[in-house]
Amino acid sequence: MTRIAWLILLVGLAPLAAIPPMASAVAETSLLELHYAPAENLETLDVAMIGAAEFSLDMAAFCLTDRAVIAALVAARTRGVEVRIVLDPSQRHAWPELQALGDSVRVRHKGPLMHLKSYLVDGQTLRTGSANFTASGLKHQDNDLAIAVDDALALHFEAGFNQVWDHQTAAPPDAMAAGAPANRVQ
Repeated sequence: MTRIAWLILLVGLAPLAAIPPMASAVAETSLLELHYAPAENLETLDVAMIGAAEFSLDMAAFCLTDRAVIAALVAARTRGVEVRIVLDPSQRHAWPELQALGDSVRVRHKGPLMHLKSYLVDGQTLRTGSANFTASGLKHQDNDLAIAVDDALALHFEAGFNQVWDHQTAAPPDAMAAGAPANRVQ
């Protein structure tokens, strides 16, 4: 298995198995940062990365309830960033806050869990890891967060995300309007 295939497996992109495996190795100019909660507050990293988005932000989220992360997503969309989010249907999300993102939010069809906790900023910087986008997942639990700046990884994530995005439905308006209770998984 190539180094890039191992890296993809380790950073949580394995569910994008429908995408052909990458043959190239990690470029020498790649950057990979690893961060760990609870020693670090991963929420501040996510808010800063989302705040740095200029053009696009594609997010695949198993669970999205962290208010600061959602506020950063809303602010990004308000300043003209194209925000696209796909959520897992088995989890409860912060629908009242997500309502401000409107059609930028889609829910994956039922089936295997979409257990990703990843996003791509401006087609260049990939965030992935074990930390759910919840206050406890980002600040209190033992979780990791990997930030990769690598063209090959970014293209691979983007191809997989586009496949998922194109086959999902809009977030249920009744959930957004009714303000379904926030996350049951912290």
